[in-house]
Amino acid sequence: MNHIKYSKADILKLEQELLEAIKSSNVNRLNALLHDDLLFVTPDGQTITKQMDLEAHRTKAMVVEEIKSDVEEITFIDNSAIVVLVYNTKGKMMGNAIDGKYKYIRVWNLLNEEWKIIGGSCVKLN
Repeated sequence: MNHIKYSKADILKLEQELLEAIKSSNVNRLNALLHDDLLFVTPDGQTITKQMDLEAHRTKAMVVEEIKSDVEEITFIDNSAIVVLVYNTKGKMMGNAIDGKYKYIRVWNLLNEEWKIIGGSCVKLN
């Protein structure tokens, strides 16, 4: 069994890369960070797949004007990292304004020596 060392600093670096990819709608980087079987639940209860997320960025249906993150907690369970964070976000999704604070839970999993996001969810705080 391969024992790879990883730390909270590794996950924080990945979270920063994800944030930059979201800001710039960098579909190639998002594609690399998201697992093919990703499931994510939005604040309105919709389940989003990787392809749906990438398409929203590709077609500019999702436009992020401002986004700031505050990581609250990172916990490791076996080869998974669970991240709790708050995004302060401003932008548009499908023409609807997004403005406020959203609390996320995101699950990263180490697969073939590479971290991928496999799941997550968010709720609006204000």
